[in-house]
Amino acid sequence: MLKITGLSSGYGGLAVLKDVSIHIRAGEFAAIVGPNGAGKTTLFKTISGTVPAMQGSIEFEGKDLLSIKPSARAHLGIAHIPEGRQVFPSLSILENLEMGAYTKAGQASWKENIEKIFTWFPVLAERQKSMAGALSGGQQQMLAIARGIASSPKLLMFDEPSMGLSPAIADEIFERIITIHREMGLTVLLVEQRVAEALHYADRGYVLESGRVVLEGSPDELKSNDRVRKAYLGM
Repeated sequence: MLKITGLSSGYGGLAVLKDVSIHIRAGEFAAIVGPNGAGKTTLFKTISGTVPAMQGSIEFEGKDLLSIKPSARAHLGIAHIPEGRQVFPSLSILENLEMGAYTKAGQASWKENIEKIFTWFPVLAERQKSMAGALSGGQQQMLAIARGIASSPKLLMFDEPSMGLSPAIADEIFERIITIHREMGLTVLLVEQRVAEALHYADRGYVLESGRVVLEGSPDELKSNDRVRKAYLGM
């Protein structure tokens, strides 16, 4: 579904990602882990189109993604749940969800999607008229995820969904992500600081350091790697 080959990208002519290659099959749950500053968020922004590629290619369902305007990429079925949630604080929960459903697929499946969203996140149903800025951090993260689902995506990209949340709330968010993946059959690409949890649920994992993929493999292969065990699992 998503094939990234030899990708380099960055800011102001300075490369953050260097020769990155990642291949993800349809319906797969892939995790990308690595230290802060490794380029994980830059990777997501390059896929979304907010950061330009310097070289390499990105294919999504066989289409050359780099030839498609950033504003059109969501219509292909790519939803980016950004780091820091970035909900629209002055809009209500329902209005935020309506903003997420601006894609053609999202508009066509609005009733079906909103029913799923309110089943998975009942607090959003209860408070749908409340302003998003009045929600707790955990509730805003739920809203950010729900807004992505409202677009009827094929690929969901989660950038640090547990950031700034208590362990209990982060666990709840993770459970929802797993449920959504299983029930909707979506392809999931996850960047997450909780490495053990990310690898536990993933089908495939990549380790990104200093803008390069230094390791890739199954979760078991990565968890048994001494480099990963020492640097990310505290073992």
